[in-house]
Amino acid sequence: MNRAIKILRFISWPVVCGVLVAVVYLQYQQLDQLRIQVAQASQSQPVYEPTTSFADAISKAAPSVVAITATRFDVESVERLSDDQLNLYLGEQNSLGSGVIVSADGFILTNLHVVDNLFDLFDTEVTLSDGRRIPATVVAWDKANDLAVLHINMGNLTPVEIGDVQDLEVGDIVFAIGYPRNIGQSVSQGIISAITNNPDQSVSILQTDAAINPGNSGGALIDSSGHLIGINSSIFSESGNFEGIGFATPASIAISSMEELVAQAIDANSGYLGVLTGEALDAQSSQLFFGVDHIRGMLVESVDDGGAAEQAGIRPGDVITRVEDTLVVDAENILMEIRNKKPGEMINIQVYRNGQTFNLPTTLGFGEARIIEPQASIN
Repeated sequence: MNRAIKILRFISWPVVCGVLVAVVYLQYQQLDQLRIQVAQASQSQPVYEPTTSFADAISKAAPSVVAITATRFDVESVERLSDDQLNLYLGEQNSLGSGVIVSADGFILTNLHVVDNLFDLFDTEVTLSDGRRIPATVVAWDKANDLAVLHINMGNLTPVEIGDVQDLEVGDIVFAIGYPRNIGQSVSQGIISAITNNPDQSVSILQTDAAINPGNSGGALIDSSGHLIGINSSIFSESGNFEGIGFATPASIAISSMEELVAQAIDANSGYLGVLTGEALDAQSSQLFFGVDHIRGMLVESVDDGGAAEQAGIRPGDVITRVEDTLVVDAENILMEIRNKKPGEMINIQVYRNGQTFNLPTTLGFGEARIIEPQASIN
């Protein structure tokens, strides 16, 4: 009996150890299988990385935001000459605001109060983000929405991409881009603080806590993707400084108003070529300038920088020989053809240059344009 017990004790320890080893091995297998499943699941799920920078959105929209300098004419004094006659003495003052390029054709949206002037004496200049400067034509305005449309005759523009304001929600991150207090282009961040809707549920006013300071008016309010959602317009402040309550005209209203205003402006204006011509060439002047006596047309003395003619390739020294189907014999031929066209329309202009004739399709613009290139810095 004692011998059987001893034998049992002798063989029970290895059996127990084997069982324990088996249990541990099975648990290890289960843990390894679980680890593989977790690894596979983590690989199939995208890794969430919180956004720490909106530089891409800003760099996308920033080239579309311009600085606007407007010369204001205000009455400084009044002199009464008689009971029915007054003399008004005007003073000039420059005001700074912002604008947004919304079309590659050169149309810019801003606030009317940025360029508004006594007697509508508009004198406005635009500075692009790359430093180019150019006089701008105020082509139309909408007092009810405090909007104005400017036009510049310049190529190589970056129009802003338009967002959908109906997708906005209170709490969405937004950025105000403009030129506050003449310090250069600047960006402020905030959220949509409130949204006011019309009876048809379309957005009528956007409220934001993104800083809007003097000079930001007319600039862009963009979403986190760099799309325009509003034109910064005003602030609510008892101190005159920004207090966290700013307002913007929704892009939907601004773009709709601009399209209507531009259509009216085009209908009311003739196209603009942007050349200064001398006298009409006759046999004598043709022989003098070109060594042959048969060249007829108008000699181009100068071309507006950035204007319709320059963009079409017309140069000083060219002779405009034909406009559309009309042979040019004097300046009146050019004027009549252009006056019958509208801004944005294309006409074909034939010029003589260096013994050759060129046909140049030309898109007419609004008013006179003159580019002022940025001055090189001096170290």
